[in-house]
Amino acid sequence: MISQSFLQLNSIFISILIEAFPFVLIGVLISGLIQMFITEEMIAKIIPKNRFLAVLLASTAGIFFPGCECGIVPITRRLILKGVPLHAAIAFMLTGPVINPIVLFSTYIAFGNNWEMMIYRGGLAILVSFLIGVILSFQYKDNQLLEKIMTNGHHHGHNHQNQSFLRKLTGTLRHAVDEFFSVGKYLIIGAFIAAAMQTYIKTSTLLAIGQNDISSSLVMMGLAFVLSLCSEADAFIASSFSSLFSTGSLLAFLVFGPMVDIKNMLMMLGVFKKRFVFILIAYIAILVLIGSLFFQKGGITHV
Repeated sequence: MISQSFLQLNSIFISILIEAFPFVLIGVLISGLIQMFITEEMIAKIIPKNRFLAVLLASTAGIFFPGCECGIVPITRRLILKGVPLHAAIAFMLTGPVINPIVLFSTYIAFGNNWEMMIYRGGLAILVSFLIGVILSFQYKDNQLLEKIMTNGHHHGHNHQNQSFLRKLTGTLRHAVDEFFSVGKYLIIGAFIAAAMQTYIKTSTLLAIGQNDISSSLVMMGLAFVLSLCSEADAFIASSFSSLFSTGSLLAFLVFGPMVDIKNMLMMLGVFKKRFVFILIAYIAILVLIGSLFFQKGGITHV
């Protein structure tokens, strides 16, 4: 007889995967397109030399890019290999999954057609990623990628410009497939851990901890990390907590989750140096926490 909790674990695991896979596919395809069709020169022209402008541009670029955090890491990695500075690429990675139109729209719908939460969510995400981008621009001079990725990403080439369109297209698919398998394993491990934690950690335990403003924001950030939801769907989960938690802690959930969750962290660890990933997560946690405290009101009232 298979236990109830195992069945629950299994169904959560599969639902996380089903939810995430389409976005990972989109992500690796875009990453492949960037590899084959966008040259380093094009990127150098677009990205401003000024670090503040570069970070600002990158923080808002997600509006044009309907991705989710499941697919953003391979794209970020590809952009860095193409010469986008670390601080700009990370700013893009952090806001892309929050301020893309699909996510903002789902947030609006989830909170009973309420603009407030949608605007807060987009605004706080841009602010956090802008500040982190600027900090990183002073802190790191190199791109913080793992050695194997550095060597891996560069050996097939610079002469994409003069290939035929068809060859570029097959190249795109080849890259996408490689990338899919390298990112996919982290996604699967992450989804499994997230499912296990959801199955065995009781929500009531978390609610009991979240009594004051700071602890309730921290609990919701912890929950976002553990649940590892897709940013396209997390607003519906957040709104189900709105009777229990303040606006600020729901915001912490909605901004922190897409920037850092279990599956995302494992993907980052597969691409960036360990120390860099943990420093980045610390910055995100601190800034999201502080930001959320400015919005501590009672639970949002649904009209």
